[in-house]
Amino acid sequence: MNRYLTLAVCQTGPIQRGASRTETVSRLVHLLERAAKAGAELAVFPELALTTFFPRWALEGEREIDAFYERQMPGPETRPLYDAARRLKIGFAVGFAELGEEHGRQRRFNSMDLVNAEGVPIGRYRKMHIPGSDAAQAGVTTHLERRYFEPGDLGFPVFTFRGVRIGLSLCNDRRWPETYRMLCLNGAQVVLIGYNTPVVLEEAPALAHLRMFHNHLPMQAGAYQNTVLGGGRGQGRARGRASLDRRLVHHRPHRRDRSTGGVRRR
Repeated sequence: MNRYLTLAVCQTGPIQRGASRTETVSRLVHLLERAAKAGAELAVFPELALTTFFPRWALEGEREIDAFYERQMPGPETRPLYDAARRLKIGFAVGFAELGEEHGRQRRFNSMDLVNAEGVPIGRYRKMHIPGSDAAQAGVTTHLERRYFEPGDLGFPVFTFRGVRIGLSLCNDRRWPETYRMLCLNGAQVVLIGYNTPVVLEEAPALAHLRMFHNHLPMQAGAYQNTVLGGGRGQGRARGRASLDRRLVHHRPHRRDRSTGGVRRR
């Protein structure tokens, strides 16, 4: 039996450090409206889509750091995105910095939520493969995710959206074969990947022309080897640093049930 799910991969463009949550969410709503108008049923936004990519800075003050995190999803400032999904009858996956408290201590995760077409969250993923370091290093691109996030503790869950089994992953997860293998063992047919990756690395500027190839290679390999469809989306450019922003949709039919997917790219 054929099954069709129309995906939209939404490019946000640059989000500056001083952008308010209200401003950023309004931009996401605009993209969601465009996706719905184009006939999409499900949209994927980038990693950390509600803020600039703050792990490029070594922030010190807890109040300044906490401003980049969400204590609840949806919250008062992000509610308009969920309301738009219900109004437009379109689902979405969105990456964000999650701040919570468990067993008397703060927990910080790089997370992604899957939301259905009624604007109701139906699943959460917490990034497993945390790259970078916890302190800046001379001559190396500043990437401090380990300063701000701990590895995810939810495994690789899979959720059902309109009869299709959806898995989620974030950025560095896409480079590791176990991401796709675990998702497919859990029944995933589609993997949504939000990422936020610089084009040029300070330690290897001569390899900039290979970055897009490097970006696509693990996603295409993971999708092909595990018979799954993958859709990825990057954030763009912020404060002079270019990020990978080219869309990727790669599909291979599932060998066991011969199901197919329909994807429109606009």
